[in-house]
Amino acid sequence: MVKKKYSEMSELEKKRNCLAAKTVRSLNFICLIFGLIALVSALTLYAVSLVGQYMKEADNAARQAALTVSNKEDPFGITSQVLSIYRNLSDEDRAKAGTDEYREFFADVDTGEGSSYSGLLTVLAETLRFNEDLYDVYIAMYDEETCTIVYIADPDDESNRMLPGDWEYVDHDGMMKFLNYNGEGILYDIDRTEKYGFMCTVAVPLCDYAGTTRCFVLADISIENVLHGMSEFTLRFTVTLIIVTILLALLLVRGLKKTVVEPVNRIAGASVSYVADKRKGVHDTDHFVSLDIRTGDEIENLADTMANMERDLKDYEADLLKVTSEKERIGTELALATKIQASMLPHVFPAYPEREEFDLYAMMEPAREVGGDFYDFFLIDDDHLCMVMADVSGKGIPAALFMMISKTILQSCAMLGESAAQILKKTNEAICSNNQVEMFVTCWVGILEISTGKLIASNAGHEYPVISRAGGQFEIYKDKHGFVVGGYEESVYKEYELDLKPGDKLFLYTDGLPEATDEGEKMFGVERMLDALNGNVGSDPKTLLMNVRESVSAFVNGAEQFDDITMLCFEYKGNKQ
Repeated sequence: MVKKKYSEMSELEKKRNCLAAKTVRSLNFICLIFGLIALVSALTLYAVSLVGQYMKEADNAARQAALTVSNKEDPFGITSQVLSIYRNLSDEDRAKAGTDEYREFFADVDTGEGSSYSGLLTVLAETLRFNEDLYDVYIAMYDEETCTIVYIADPDDESNRMLPGDWEYVDHDGMMKFLNYNGEGILYDIDRTEKYGFMCTVAVPLCDYAGTTRCFVLADISIENVLHGMSEFTLRFTVTLIIVTILLALLLVRGLKKTVVEPVNRIAGASVSYVADKRKGVHDTDHFVSLDIRTGDEIENLADTMANMERDLKDYEADLLKVTSEKERIGTELALATKIQASMLPHVFPAYPEREEFDLYAMMEPAREVGGDFYDFFLIDDDHLCMVMADVSGKGIPAALFMMISKTILQSCAMLGESAAQILKKTNEAICSNNQVEMFVTCWVGILEISTGKLIASNAGHEYPVISRAGGQFEIYKDKHGFVVGGYEESVYKEYELDLKPGDKLFLYTDGLPEATDEGEKMFGVERMLDALNGNVGSDPKTLLMNVRESVSAFVNGAEQFDDITMLCFEYKGNKQ
């Protein structure tokens, strides 16, 4: 789902998504997390400290009772008697616990007035009376074999009292903890039972002269009171947290509106007015300067930045107007230069419709508005056709100027009736005589005797020509190269001869064709160029050039053109008179 822009929202949606609403939600979330952490920490401290306090009180009470019992009563005799009877009972007999039949097994235990049992109950009852936080204080012993606690003396009221020999199952780990007590620290165990709920039992062992634990004085503390206190604390804490959160939210929203929301809205309003004035063509404005926001923070900095931006844009617009005017002038001049350069090259095809002995077609695509490549063809006389393919070093306007100078000199030399080698030699001498920019030209010049098909050519560092013999495949013709024109004044150029037959074709090009690159910087190459030419060898020169250009376009696939691409194709048809 696409999220709406703020300007597209309804008033209700804006209220839900404004800074104040987001701040309140964030504050609520933070308070919730903080409250949960604080609550858990407080409850933990509350439970630990309160239970610890209860345990200390229970331990003191149990120890006091144990000391009193040891000094005034004999708990060991009755303990031995009760445990002896208990351990001699069968499982079936023990299962009758709590019944009159079961208690008949312990009828011989002396529980009357003046007995040890009576004295133990008195001591335990006194202990319980002076310690109101205790749930119960009693004497019992654990039976490891049956994993039970066997009660010896319990001063609880008669409805809840455990009589000598009564027993209950206990947790094995808690029992072993008591039986293996080493005398260090408070001996306690916390457990939850269906009958008593959460209960903490603190124990003090009663040992004989041999140091053997014969029974325990146990004091129970109900954890339910602690849990109840924790629930009350949680309720009070939650109510307090809600009230504090509401107060903080109100204060924060009030402050936020004054220091953030209102200044931001004023900046937004100034932005809308600024854009509206720009659309109306009003430029001399001070929308942001007049805000005068003084919040002393990033909002004030934003307002100052927008005011500075408004002033800078005024200056920029003034400068941009000048630059745009200058750029438009340069663009107009470049467009005119492109037209001038195009008009300098032969561009009307068919070039010589009245001459049936040959056909040719050429094209040049500069990498920029103007380029340094050029082609040329012209009749020196009725029987001699001069063809030129050249590439000036560099690109852009300097290369275009140098190209026009070179073309003019070369054509002038050719019209004097010189040979191909002499044309290059004289052109080189003319350019080197005043070549302060140290630019040069690679050039191929060929002069065709139309009546015989004899072509005399010379190459000044240019690409190899490509030849197709009467319907055959196009192939590279590796001719002899001389030095580039404009590089060395004493350069000498050699000629070679090609005997063209009817149907033969000649293809000339500049290095921008094989060096055309795709986005991966892979070059088109000579092999792809030959494949494009040989794709339809029987085509006329124009069709051949168009096929090559389409192959290059498909290869580069929209990648930027870095060099001029220039091509010329000539077909010799022979003298038909």
